[in-house]
Amino acid sequence: MNAPALPPTAQLVTLSQAADLLAQGQLVAMPTETVYGLAANAENPQAVAQIFATKGRPTDHPLIVHIASAAAAPTFAQDIPAFAQVLMEKFWPGPLTLILPRRPEVATAAAGGQASIGLRLPAHPQAQALLQACAERGVQGLAAPSANRFGKVSPTSAAHVADEFGSAVPIVDGGDCAVGIESTIVDCSRGVPIILRPGQISSADLNAALAPLGIQLQAPGSVQKSAPKASGTLEAHYAPRAKVRLMDAAMLQTALDVLGEDAKGIATYSRAILRTPAAAVLRRHMPPDAAAAAHELFAVLRELDAQGVALIWVEAPPDDAAWDGVRDRLQRAAAA
Repeated sequence: MNAPALPPTAQLVTLSQAADLLAQGQLVAMPTETVYGLAANAENPQAVAQIFATKGRPTDHPLIVHIASAAAAPTFAQDIPAFAQVLMEKFWPGPLTLILPRRPEVATAAAGGQASIGLRLPAHPQAQALLQACAERGVQGLAAPSANRFGKVSPTSAAHVADEFGSAVPIVDGGDCAVGIESTIVDCSRGVPIILRPGQISSADLNAALAPLGIQLQAPGSVQKSAPKASGTLEAHYAPRAKVRLMDAAMLQTALDVLGEDAKGIATYSRAILRTPAAAVLRRHMPPDAAAAAHELFAVLRELDAQGVALIWVEAPPDDAAWDGVRDRLQRAAAA
């Protein structure tokens, strides 16, 4: 689908300007391959506090720190296990966040006070260039949760960010996000790898990388030590203003048949072709490919929300593991 136009209130900045602002303790919205992030110097507690205040995010909900290279990981993490190193080598740069034991003297505010910290090396070329420019200015990592109000739909274009924050947040425009949903999160802080949030990188991908070590992903409840908090793992999250409901294709068609011509204030997003006599029902086609659906998911939810519908009825994704990330985001959106 076509990206929305940038509103006239958008404050666009160059990579050099963005790096200067971040070094000065300001916020900048940055593109990544997953979603746009609201970035600040991860080691500046005042700057990190601006992220929490701008998003309306609880300060004990940790932020992911983005770094310019895997070599920067020891700046923030210690006692990095061998299996985490393997995952870095295989999937970085890319949409994978690793939760690692944190160096106690760094990034306490960004970590939400936890003894662990989430690190990611993004693949987006402008994100990499910005992180490198920041490193040259003494900023070793950027805390960057999604650039939207807390709990709402993540932004996948500069226009989405401008719709959220107007001119209050400078934006580096990196085009549409290629992946479209947030990174896979793997907890590496408790001795074994555990997925906390699914994403484009699947459990099968991770297990294949870990197989030479004789290690496999463990179930979240398999370790007695309590799990660290992680971004985007609240039961209700990623929610538009409209109420999202997940149904199978047959239930969707039955609901439309029952309402008939009286259906209004409703949008559908489905792989199946649905029939309705009601002209007021907005219908959007969900791609049959999981990666394509992930790429457009948040943009579609934002577009339907902008149309003022009260209900968004979504065909539940297939049970296939490739759809785990999309299914996770839709289930959390429907729980809001």
